[in-house]
Amino acid sequence: MNISNQNLADVLLKGNYIVADDLKKFVSFSKNHNISFRDYLIGEGLVSDDLIGQAIAEFLNVPYLDLKSYPVSREQVNLIPEATARKYRVAIFSAEDKKLVLATDSPENKELLPEMKKLFPGTKISLGYALASSIDELFVYYQKSLVTRFSKIIEKKERIAPELLEEIFEDAIAFKASDIHFEPQLKNVVIRFRVDGVLHEAGRIPKEYYENILNRIKVKCGLRIDEHFSAQDGSLRYENNETVVDMRASIVPTVEGEKVVLRVLAAYVQGLNFVDIGLSSKYQEMLSEASKKPFGMILVVGPTGSGKTTTLYVLLKILNNSDSNITTIEDPVEYKIQGINQIQVNTQTNLTFASGLRSIVRQDPDTILVGEVRDNETAEIAINAALTGHLLLSTFHANDAATAVPRLVDMGVEPFLLASTLEVIIAQRLVRKICDNCRYSITLNKSFFDNPKFKPVAEYFKGVKTLYGCKGCESCGHTGYKGRTAIFEFISVTPELQELISKKPSSQEIWKRARLDGSQSLFEDGVLKVKNGVTTIEELLRVAEPPKKI
Repeated sequence: MNISNQNLADVLLKGNYIVADDLKKFVSFSKNHNISFRDYLIGEGLVSDDLIGQAIAEFLNVPYLDLKSYPVSREQVNLIPEATARKYRVAIFSAEDKKLVLATDSPENKELLPEMKKLFPGTKISLGYALASSIDELFVYYQKSLVTRFSKIIEKKERIAPELLEEIFEDAIAFKASDIHFEPQLKNVVIRFRVDGVLHEAGRIPKEYYENILNRIKVKCGLRIDEHFSAQDGSLRYENNETVVDMRASIVPTVEGEKVVLRVLAAYVQGLNFVDIGLSSKYQEMLSEASKKPFGMILVVGPTGSGKTTTLYVLLKILNNSDSNITTIEDPVEYKIQGINQIQVNTQTNLTFASGLRSIVRQDPDTILVGEVRDNETAEIAINAALTGHLLLSTFHANDAATAVPRLVDMGVEPFLLASTLEVIIAQRLVRKICDNCRYSITLNKSFFDNPKFKPVAEYFKGVKTLYGCKGCESCGHTGYKGRTAIFEFISVTPELQELISKKPSSQEIWKRARLDGSQSLFEDGVLKVKNGVTTIEELLRVAEPPKKI
């Protein structure tokens, strides 16, 4: 169901979900920002996805069905044949006494009800509206295991490699995997998916079929199929009906054969906002203020896979308007955004971060994104660009925000130049979110923190009476977690901190000054998300540790 901005506004106003002033602010904001009404409302914290679902249901004059709070079982989903369910975007929400309630994101489809009456004769059928994302998640229940599907494809002895690869891609997309691993062993090739940051085995392929699969991947990526002893990198696009997904490929030789890892570049990132990535209102304000300045540097640090690029893309999406010239140089370009000039690093043509950045500065940009500061030359050019009237965004590998400054100085950047250009340093990590379907509350008592694992963090939860845990269910693959969010550490570069940076301080000295200016650690931001029921203590301790006493 596609609903226009105006229709959505009318419904939200009529239902008192928003006030007229909210609409006026959006109209003003949208003149300079490429953003939908939904994204604006959620980004400002005015409504949630569920409230928008209720509003659309009211517009369609049907009840709203919250599939997160009232999950649908695999048995219910399979009562409707897969082809029919996908065609009409429908699933059984409840069934009792010859009465069916069907969940769909397209209740306005005039063919839906007659088709369902044919399928369930003599049954009273009513429709309710559910979010499109919730309907998509239900369709995962139609998937048989990869092992089962692999066996059927191999039995047919026809287009084995293309069909095996397609099944792997379809499963990876359905389960929202961020990476697909092909790991050759003695007799088999293990297929593993990284879902919400954790690897899971998805299936195994007899090794005799792997060479054809490997060659197919290489051809799609434009790589050499006769090269087996050197690492190769490339990219491919997978298209199937309306599904279009870009993937980044890395191939390296191992003793058992060539290992392939495909990074799935999810298009949903383009629809994210500050709230979606886990930024609190305080941090949103800090980042917005820094991005409004005509020049300076915003640096996001963390290890590989911590969501740094996603955070910068969300910021770019907000900065993207008709009055600004935004140019990026990346390796690779992960997400393509309309209205932004994106450059791909190409070492074969000597288009490096440093050489590309020199050219970008001559292109009259307002905002520049450098995918990563990897060396002294790139760092110096980036600093100079930030000094000469450009807002510069970049990522950098450092364990925490305070460590970024000494590391850049060690690379050869002059401390006084860093002090003059840095506006905000952000460190981040990704934590898994508790699955809404199997989440439960935990009443805290003294014995809870007697557990040696939790005892060191007891002081952070003084006065808290309830936390949340997760059991594991079909919806989350029995992990207890579904989706990820980020925890953040912000250091805003104040005049006092500028003066300190110019003196070549240690990371401990920078953090001590930042604490005096009000900075909170990654762990402390995570504690807030644990208290709010977003994640668990166990998950927070997996990715962060309490700050050391200064």
